[in-house]
Amino acid sequence: MELTERKLKILQAIISDYVKTAEPVGSRTLSRKLDMNVSPATIRNEMSDLEEMGYLTHPHTSAGRVPSDKAYRLYVNQLMEKHELSVEDKRSIANELQADMNEFDKTIQQAARILSRITNLTSFAVTPTRNDETLKFVNLLPVDETTVVMMIVSENGDISNTAIRLKTPCSPENLQLLSKSMTYSYRGKKLTDVLKSNIIENFESNAAAMGNLAQDIMPDFLKQLEDMLNVQLYMDGLTNIFDLPEYGDIDRARNFLTMLDQKEEFLRTVVDRGDGTIVTIGDENMDEQMSDYTMITATYSVDGRTVGKIGVIGPKRMKYGEVTSVMEYLTENLNNSFKLEDEQLKLEDGTAGHAKLQLEGGGTGSDE
Repeated sequence: MELTERKLKILQAIISDYVKTAEPVGSRTLSRKLDMNVSPATIRNEMSDLEEMGYLTHPHTSAGRVPSDKAYRLYVNQLMEKHELSVEDKRSIANELQADMNEFDKTIQQAARILSRITNLTSFAVTPTRNDETLKFVNLLPVDETTVVMMIVSENGDISNTAIRLKTPCSPENLQLLSKSMTYSYRGKKLTDVLKSNIIENFESNAAAMGNLAQDIMPDFLKQLEDMLNVQLYMDGLTNIFDLPEYGDIDRARNFLTMLDQKEEFLRTVVDRGDGTIVTIGDENMDEQMSDYTMITATYSVDGRTVGKIGVIGPKRMKYGEVTSVMEYLTENLNNSFKLEDEQLKLEDGTAGHAKLQLEGGGTGSDE
């Protein structure tokens, strides 16, 4: 049976209507909405053909039809219309990401929050796997005599800051000297290799003139490196499901939340997905628990290198065009944001320098 232009137009109309209303679509409803000079009987026959071809299903409690996974896949691949983000959404994404550009993980967490708010779905973001990440520089910035902020910057642009309370007061000159020494010793080395080395012993001779400063700093340095290596999973908008008709059944809502609560399994599923914007619908998801859902993921980059993923998970009845447009615009802003200004990363006047992240403009916000 051939999938004619009329059948495609009817199928597209059914999907669009069902996504908006969550109600099965009947032939009379379509005949009123479609700009086609055909009778309800003809539309009904076409819908029967589409059902026979596997694009529609027929709920027992309704005379209308609903799209199948096969229909959603065809829609995403061929029928989905371009969607332009509103000026308000574009401005919101740019402004809110810019607010947290000084810390990588906080920025990724904020991106998940923005995605959830705009799409009204459950969102998630995964920070990169960092086993091959190398250290670029370390900087120790005095806050007062006994408080220091340690900044570690990797070659990939990951920035980690932590506040350290010293046992004894320390001069800015000694902090500067230790920053230089740590950067010189570990620049270009993998974070995993730095962790394996005997850091405190190695520094005893180099930092002898600084008293107990190195011994105060190094345990926090190790902990900060470990945190940088860990893959983090951030989720937002878990309660958004309660606003969707699909989850009016408390058991379905509980199953959804239970699935997401198994964070290690969910994280593996996300990490194993390919690069770019990927849409998996129903049984296309490898995990059987996700057979009732759609997952959309996109990758973000630092200096052109793909490092992490961001995405949404929700019902198959999803505004695919809008969601993918938001994600593409958001990741494009992330990619532009994670560009380190090289001049700020140079060691100047014997210091370890400072890192700055700059937000650049967004994208088209359209689906291809």
